[in-house]
Amino acid sequence: MKLLFVSPGWPKGRLWGELGFKFPALSLAALAAVTPPSWELALCDENLAPLDFDTDADLVAITAMTPQAPRAYEIAAGFRARGRKVVMGGFHASNLPDEALGHVDAVVIGEGELAWPRLLADFAAGTLQRRYHAEGLLPMETIPVARRELFAGKGYLLTNTLQTTRGCPFDCKFCSVTAFYGRKYRERPVEAVLAELQQLRPVNSFAFFVDDNLVANRRYALQLFAGMKGMGFKWLSHAPIDFARDEELLRAAGAAGCVGMFVGFESLDQETLAAMGKVTNQARDYLDDARRFRDNGIGILGSFVLGYDGDTPASFERTLRFCEEARLEAAIFPILTPYPGTAIRRRLEAEGRITSNDWRDYDMGHVTFRPRGMSAAELQEGHDWLNRSFYSFRSMYRRIWKLHRSVQVFGPMNLGFRSAIKKSARKKSCSA
Repeated sequence: MKLLFVSPGWPKGRLWGELGFKFPALSLAALAAVTPPSWELALCDENLAPLDFDTDADLVAITAMTPQAPRAYEIAAGFRARGRKVVMGGFHASNLPDEALGHVDAVVIGEGELAWPRLLADFAAGTLQRRYHAEGLLPMETIPVARRELFAGKGYLLTNTLQTTRGCPFDCKFCSVTAFYGRKYRERPVEAVLAELQQLRPVNSFAFFVDDNLVANRRYALQLFAGMKGMGFKWLSHAPIDFARDEELLRAAGAAGCVGMFVGFESLDQETLAAMGKVTNQARDYLDDARRFRDNGIGILGSFVLGYDGDTPASFERTLRFCEEARLEAAIFPILTPYPGTAIRRRLEAEGRITSNDWRDYDMGHVTFRPRGMSAAELQEGHDWLNRSFYSFRSMYRRIWKLHRSVQVFGPMNLGFRSAIKKSARKKSCSA
């Protein structure tokens, strides 16, 4: 039997749809790893190639984040009109299974690896059910190596993506990770991760750990970094800002080849941080924290959520000045987005402040609620200005002009974001 995995495209004219560098959906390769060998597998990523609806696949499987959901539903309709069965999983379908079931034949809720073999067996037997709910959580020692041969020849910037942990022990109110996994943090055996890295090393010396918080378990992280030392990888991942205050762990990451971390600063206002649930962030220490990262050869892709209740029109310039003073190598500036399943959505719904449920606008670049400290128009304009200003040549020079080993990653990243922002602005202007 034939199975087609589909990753829906991001809309052109939106930031994520215009970025030139593309990464694969590791979740699809993870599902492929628990698919019986009797199935013939293929992958279509709309971000890289057009979708052929006249496939001879017996089953089509779609994964989608919330802003991709409308396109996922369009894709499902196209295949179903041709007599194909379509199943869907991922964060959005797991949080809104009833909505998804209005468009597909079956939904996988939660961690797909547990329910996937049962779904395939039911399909082969002609007894496909509507819902497949993962019972419990996947034992981390049973996670097989992802079948990355699905990505071969697709044109991805990097296919060496892997996961060592799942979940996050924190409970940030805007984060969909906790809504999906709960506050449970689980680790794969270090020896299994190191063995997988050994397989990946001949492919590329760069790697990206997609973990939401790579260093939540200090003991585990130290063991992993010790095992990676000398393997020759240059790698990136995610870590909270207080990672900077653990000198031993920071040095170990740098010695293991870490060249960059995605770090959630989120706000420069301590009261706002408390409202977000960012319990480890101390805004007064941010400049010192950023310096410690840099001193260990680790660049920062910072994140700052815009539009929380304490934000005003003055917040945008203040954020830019901080980013330049801290010499952050890169940053994203997501507009607060009330994703399904999150605590912030429940609060904004209760307050009657959500103004749009058009999932296409849930891309962190559009205002979908009523802010308190400014108008929706001011928030949108401030977001757009901050992106343009941060990725201007003047700001790039101020932030990354000194030679640093992370520049090999963050230099091209800055140029890629700059190009995508300019393309998005042009298309937005043309459609206005």
